Amino acid sequence: MEEKCRMKPLAECRVTVVGMGLMGASLCMDLTRGGFCREVRGVARRTDTVLEAFFSGAVDEATNDVQTGVLGADIVILATPVRTIVNTLEEIGPVLWPGTLVMDMGSTKAEIMEAMALLPEGIEPVGGHPMCGKETAGFAAAEPGLYRDAPWVLAPLARTSANALELARALALAVGARPLVVEAQRHDRLVASISHLPYVVASALVQAVAAVGAEDPLAWQIAAGGFRDTSRVAASDTHMFIDILMTNRGAVLEQIASFSTQMETLRVLLEAGDEDALCALLGKAQALRVAWKSKQQL
Repeated sequence: MEEKCRMKPLAECRVTVVGMGLMGASLCMDLTRGGFCREVRGVARRTDTVLEAFFSGAVDEATNDVQTGVLGADIVILATPVRTIVNTLEEIGPVLWPGTLVMDMGSTKAEIMEAMALLPEGIEPVGGHPMCGKETAGFAAAEPGLYRDAPWVLAPLARTSANALELARALALAVGARPLVVEAQRHDRLVASISHLPYVVASALVQAVAAVGAEDPLAWQIAAGGFRDTSRVAASDTHMFIDILMTNRGAVLEQIASFSTQMETLRVLLEAGDEDALCALLGKAQALRVAWKSKQQL
């Protein structure tokens, strides 16, 4: 049993990253430039992305055939939308070598972990979610150092060996991330609050401002830092976020309900002209935000 769970050190591993968008390509750049592993392979759907990844030096090898790309790999990392990850796991499972570490970088975890549980015996699954990114997507948006100082959630299954989890941790540390082991359901509840809710709120904000702008276009001309900062994530890839929202629907709906309650409280206080209560509520939010920011800077 001990022999079965033995893993190569990261420096000896062939790593295949499926998905050459922002997250996958940025990871490849860090791995190749840092010389952290034996070989880095990239898999992309589009042939032009395959060529760009290879000739830019982001990867050692590149292909648009996922089964070819994962064959003989020691570590396979799926960096595509969540539902694509689920489908890819089913596709590659039969061709993976025993002992392969399979990770993902999906924004939600529950459905992915259910699919990982169905991988053939001997495959080592570890769910993952690096907490970083940008509004822009695609290979052109990729950059070295994207993961530096970012939390990287790792979600092992009960079948995952300690050695496999340690290898996943080593990969995250190699690119400068801060690995955290979190259970999948807990992860999905938390990111619904800190990541998915801000997206839907920002989208609603843009729609509300657009309604004002339709009546008076000057609104767009005088919009400045406050609107820019609070609406930033609304510019994120729509298809990616539809995938996220639909695979974490229950937790996101809970957070929307909670947010709606907070907004209703603010509305009632403002309508009543209760300045003291309104000031206390907003002051509490200000203190919480300042405290969080201070911890981030430590």
